Order: sequence, then structure tokens, then C-alpha cells
Amino acid sequence: MTNLPAALTIDHRAPEPRRPAKLIADGVLGTLLFVFTEAMLFAGMISAHAIVKSQAAGQMWPPFGQPRLPVERTAINTAALIASGVLLVFAHFAFRRSRRQALIPLLFSVLLGTFFVVFQGVEWAALLQEGLTLRSSSYGGFFYLIVGTHALHAVAAILCLAWAWLRLRRGLLTSAQLGAVEVFWYFVVLVWPVLYLKVYL
Repeated sequence: MTNLPAALTIDHRAPEPRRPAKLIADGVLGTLLFVFTEAMLFAGMISAHAIVKSQAAGQMWPPFGQPRLPVERTAINTAALIASGVLLVFAHFAFRRSRRQALIPLLFSVLLGTFFVVFQGVEWAALLQEGLTLRSSSYGGFFYLIVGTHALHAVAAILCLAWAWLRLRRGLLTSAQLGAVEVFWYFVVLVWPVLYLKVYL
């Protein structure tokens, strides 16, 4: 039997199945699911706070002898957190053009987020000295529960931002990794104004 030329041989192997392109990267999707569950957690805490506050209708709120929350100073801190989120948007578009251009806005986003957490810690220390504690009243209990839970999320998200910046500096950051970190930080940024309005005002 004569050998057929290579051009005439028939390839009997099955073609590789084409996988459709993913609309959302796995990391981004996982972060979105996590954020959704955390949003439900904050919704439950805010609802409980609203119920307790409504039951105190006709009474002093905050209760007598409890310090008032620093509304004006926290408004400045809120502006810093929102500015951090805006800078992350700039970093996102800069990353799409040239990854090196995203270094500066991402760094300032990390710094403003860190400022927010540190400033909140200073406020907590002052409130504790004034007598507002977890056990001093339901007012204090809800404040530390809700704001403290947000602070934990903020610290975790800042660590993720710092990790993304380090990888970006080394040229290792992928768009999927940046997207996952963005989702987490945007959640921290966007949920805070709601907490500020419900807890501080």
C-alpha cells in the first residue's frame, strides 16, 4: 500500500470544542457574590437599628449621658473615602490604556482609604473616652457593631488594594484581579454613605 502525500491525509481527530468567552472573570463573579451576601448583612443590621430607634420615639436619642457622634468630622472622612473610590475609577481607565499610568491613582486610592480607617480609629478612641461603649447603651452597641463591621471590611479591602498596587508595580496585575479588587472597594465606598446617614444623622 502506497503512502499518501501528507497533504492528502485525513485527520480523524475530533476538533477541539470552542469554549465561549466568559462575560465575567471568575474572581470578579466570586467577589460579586461575596458583596451581595455582605450587603444583606448590612441591610439586616441597619433594619435592626431602625427598629430600636423607632421604639425610642418620644425619648432622647442618643440616650441621656451618651456622647453625640462627630457628624461634621465624619463628613470630611466620608469625602476622603468617596474620593478614594473616584481615584480607583481613574486607575481602572488608566490601566486599560497603559498599566504604568494606573500606579499613581491606585496609590492615592490606597492612601485615602488608609486615612479613612485611621481617622475612624481616632474618632473611636475619643468616643470611648467620652463613655460610649458597646455596653453603655443600645445606641453605643449598634454604633460599634455597624461601623466596626464596616471598618473590618475597609481594612480587608485596603489590603487588597495594596496587594493590587504591588502586583501592578511588578507588572503582574491582570485585569481580572484588578476587577475583583475594584468590586470589593466600591462596595466599601458605596455602603458607607448609607451607614453615615442612618447611624450618624
